[in-house]
Amino acid sequence: MNDLTLLVMAAGMGSRYGGLKQLDPVGPNNETIIDYSVFDAVRSGFNKVVFIIREEFRTDFESQITNKYTDIIEVDFAIQDLSNIPLEYTCPDEREKPWGTGHAILSAAEIINEPFAVINGDDFYGQESFQLISKFYNNENNTDFSMVAFQLENTLSDFGGVSRGICSSSKDYIIDISETHDIKSVEGKITSSSDLHLNGSEPVSMNMWGFTPKLFSYLKDGFSKFLMHHSHEISSEYLIPSEINNLIESGKEKVRILKSNSSWFGVTYKEDKPFVESQILDLINSREYPSRLF
Repeated sequence: MNDLTLLVMAAGMGSRYGGLKQLDPVGPNNETIIDYSVFDAVRSGFNKVVFIIREEFRTDFESQITNKYTDIIEVDFAIQDLSNIPLEYTCPDEREKPWGTGHAILSAAEIINEPFAVINGDDFYGQESFQLISKFYNNENNTDFSMVAFQLENTLSDFGGVSRGICSSSKDYIIDISETHDIKSVEGKITSSSDLHLNGSEPVSMNMWGFTPKLFSYLKDGFSKFLMHHSHEISSEYLIPSEINNLIESGKEKVRILKSNSSWFGVTYKEDKPFVESQILDLINSREYPSRLF
């Protein structure tokens, strides 16, 4: 097996959820969603996990999450800091929101030198999804980027609208990712803030990506260009789907779409938590996961 790292984005504030949801237990023995992702990564051949966090959360992460991984997988941290931007720019004093997923991944540039998967810390992706990326990068001929896709109808919340990257593809490669907001199912009809006609079968990005380290040079350039226009703003974000779209459109990179049949669920709103807990209990009862992970 080749070296393979899991990069977990966990620096968000969880504004809609009302707290630091990445530390909220959902399993029968106080497991977090992150614990399930790490468990799936380990049994899929990953040998390192890097957490993107804010410095003020590090003590809580170590005590509540990463200390239990000792002797199981190598652990490291990348700190996403609002002030970590090129010298020619300054962060607005009133800005509290992180600069976005592109900036988050860029914060790990100095500690990752091998192929890596990127996931959200508050999403449950399922074992098959990790196996797809592991298999892809353990084939020495694969140097393309990749993305695990899920069906749109399986990624919605009963408690409010969500944002999803709707994917167009051809011959197993992504052509375009359209970031679509306020998607929800109302009386069996899927609506959104855009004019797209959605039926629920569309493949969507849930921010589960596979990359090689060459991504970091693209992100460095892309983030600088983003700041030229948005450095004075307090809420705009440099998002990884936008940068990937740019790379696809320019022909600089190809992104293989890897379709997963795994169950996906996430905690966007507090009301989602009981559903997530029940889904995990079902997976434990079907013996896909042990009752205690670590």
